[in-house]
Amino acid sequence: MSDSPTVPSSHDDDERLVPADVIAPGQLPPMRYRDLPEPIPLRKMIGPSIMLAGLALGSGEFILWPYITYQSQFIFFWACILGVFTQYFINMEITRWSLATGESAITGFARLSRHWAWVFLILNIVPWMVPAWSKGAAQMLGWMMWGDNLNDTTITMFSIAGLMGCGVILTAGKVVYETVEKIQMFLVSFAMILVLLLACWLVRSDAIVAQVNGIFRGGFPELTEQLTPALLLGALAFAGVGGTLNLGQSNYVKDKGYGMGHYIGRITSPITGQKEAISEVGYHFPHTPENLARWRSWWRAANLEHVLTFLLTCLVSLVLLTLISYCLFYDKSGAPIPDAGQYAKGIDFVWGEAVEIERAFGSWVKFLFMIMGMAFLLTTEFGVLDASTRVSTDIVKVNWLRNNSVWTESRLYYTFLWGIIGIGTAILLYGMEEIGAFALFKFAAAMNGGVMFLYCITLLVLNRFKLPPALRMSWPRLLIMIWAVLFFGFFALWTFWDILKGYFQ
Repeated sequence: MSDSPTVPSSHDDDERLVPADVIAPGQLPPMRYRDLPEPIPLRKMIGPSIMLAGLALGSGEFILWPYITYQSQFIFFWACILGVFTQYFINMEITRWSLATGESAITGFARLSRHWAWVFLILNIVPWMVPAWSKGAAQMLGWMMWGDNLNDTTITMFSIAGLMGCGVILTAGKVVYETVEKIQMFLVSFAMILVLLLACWLVRSDAIVAQVNGIFRGGFPELTEQLTPALLLGALAFAGVGGTLNLGQSNYVKDKGYGMGHYIGRITSPITGQKEAISEVGYHFPHTPENLARWRSWWRAANLEHVLTFLLTCLVSLVLLTLISYCLFYDKSGAPIPDAGQYAKGIDFVWGEAVEIERAFGSWVKFLFMIMGMAFLLTTEFGVLDASTRVSTDIVKVNWLRNNSVWTESRLYYTFLWGIIGIGTAILLYGMEEIGAFALFKFAAAMNGGVMFLYCITLLVLNRFKLPPALRMSWPRLLIMIWAVLFFGFFALWTFWDILKGYFQ
């Protein structure tokens, strides 16, 4: 295959189909040629990765990894750092396809096989229909108002109100991407400022030494009733974003207008927005020297934007929040503080953090911590609703309703959005009121660890063998993606074996 296919002239490149020996169309219509747009300044590219970071903050960063630290100190923290860096490279492979074609990664998967559609649709809906983050935020609001004397019915009503509020905001904004970007940038910035302030007050030098030792000398924690393989798998998936939500990165970069996404329309509100023409099938660029130079500029800038706004945000929040957890529950010698074990079950350990903060610094610092936690959780719930809805919309439109003018992307998006909100409300109201937010976190996280194993394989095939040689992943990145498959595959199989073993015992 040639790196430089025959190039159409500039006046007719919209009319010529991309040949199968450049990008095989697979199960979908072939792409068309258009020139790659000129790169935009880095400051104008900021946005998609902030939105992805917002999805990460409320589960792995605020809940699961501080909880693991509470249970076993920093012995497993090396896996957290590996997980974040691995997700960086996974996200960039998701971005690569969208930069080169304007299509989402899900559309690229459909070019490989339509059988992936059912698999990813189910794996996208089931984990994210549980309203874990809304319920977690409601519990924190309840703690702020009544302490640990919570009323389950009131918490349920607060949870439903949080879900509904997110849905109304997503429906009211004219362009969905712009609405989500503005809100996520505010919430992430606000929450990170609070984390930095709390860390300045709480973090001790001995905790930093313990964390560094955990990174370089750690191992596997002792498994207990509270610390299971399913929880560890979920924490690895949520060391960053997790599951199918990572695939939403491709939707964000094309809605921002990265690369060939410049030619693809955006989802708008059926109530307040101006409809934009959306193409489900993407475009590719002729491999002229000018286009390839633009490609290299786009790729470098996209990598840098993701380092600055996703990787650094996740690393800083994970490092500081686990340090805070350690400092609250362990003394300078590494011994547990008195009565620390009373918070051993689930999300109660967050209440334990609040109690210890109040004991050391007073009620106003505790209030600051609770506000930070609510910001983290609501940021994630808002992003979960948007990203999971986008992925479901892509799957259904591209695979089954591509030529249907009635079921537009906008109608599908809002049908899925309010459908997920309705299911989440039903989960909260009927028969599952007694299930805590932490159990919902673990369920969503463990499922998404297995999902990441599957789509890492698919991404590897897509970007190594289906893109032209000049654009496909390099050998170093290929090895990293093989590592990602093995990394998530090992923990997924370990979790499955543990569940199977428990079933037969």
